[in-house]
Amino acid sequence: MEKISIIVPCFNEEKALPLFYEELDKNIKKFPNNINFEIIFVNDGSNDDTLKIIKDLLTKDNRIKYISFSRNFGKEAAIYAGLENASGDYVTLMDADLQDPPSLLLQMYEAITKENYDAVGTKRVTRKGEPIIRSFFARLFYKIINKMTSFEMVDGARDYVFMNRQVVNSIISLKEYNRYSKGLFSFVGFNVKWIEYENIKRVAGETKWSFWKLTKYALEAITAFSTAPLTFASLIGLLFCIVSFLLIIAIIFKTLILGDPTSGWPSLVCIIFMVSGIQLFSLGIIGQYLSKTYLEIKKRPVYIIKDTNIE
Repeated sequence: MEKISIIVPCFNEEKALPLFYEELDKNIKKFPNNINFEIIFVNDGSNDDTLKIIKDLLTKDNRIKYISFSRNFGKEAAIYAGLENASGDYVTLMDADLQDPPSLLLQMYEAITKENYDAVGTKRVTRKGEPIIRSFFARLFYKIINKMTSFEMVDGARDYVFMNRQVVNSIISLKEYNRYSKGLFSFVGFNVKWIEYENIKRVAGETKWSFWKLTKYALEAITAFSTAPLTFASLIGLLFCIVSFLLIIAIIFKTLILGDPTSGWPSLVCIIFMVSGIQLFSLGIIGQYLSKTYLEIKKRPVYIIKDTNIE
């Protein structure tokens, strides 16, 4: 019998979980009877009743498994923990807020088993309901990062991905500490089918992704999959060296040949401030990469489990 593992990262989702489980269970019943399921809830250090609700669901459904972290490690860690502990022939990731519609599950499964795809991804064709400024920067991010990387990251892609075991094992084999799942899914390649759907609002609760957190997440993605910012910093430094050399020649010519003495300390101060700012900016870029390397070589665990029913 085939087995499908459904991984559900959870952080303060006490309001959404009962609604999510009800909708998920309804759609699981559409699958053939010869398919087993396991539903792995990963409690990412929630400080509400998320874990209690998961354990309540466990008492009436033996397909449910859970992993509870010792603290909040972030969604990327929750995804990785779920993938490492999933035992299914096929694995899918879903958010508990029903923005990833369970009604697509059967279609995704059939795309792999009948159409010979290795994975099925989902992407939003609209960003309806999102703040305009957030949508603008999201699209800008994908344009920028696709210019920087050798593989495509799909604009509007969700973490809602259905994969066969080969794809899952490939992602698990990437042991890096600083993780960006959308990039990792694109990096491993394979034959992927994309399913498009309209953006869906959260069924309950509030989003955990502020604009600042999304900005940090975008910087994580860029530094994880591209060294283009380092090249940019080098080119800026080279450009200013050339400009400085040309200005030195111009000043010497004006002073010695034309007899025009140098003057204008305000302009000099402005130039010093500008060049200093660019130097600090370039150092900041280098610092970002050094900090990522520093965290990687520490070999700290991506997550720590406090409680689980997975043997």
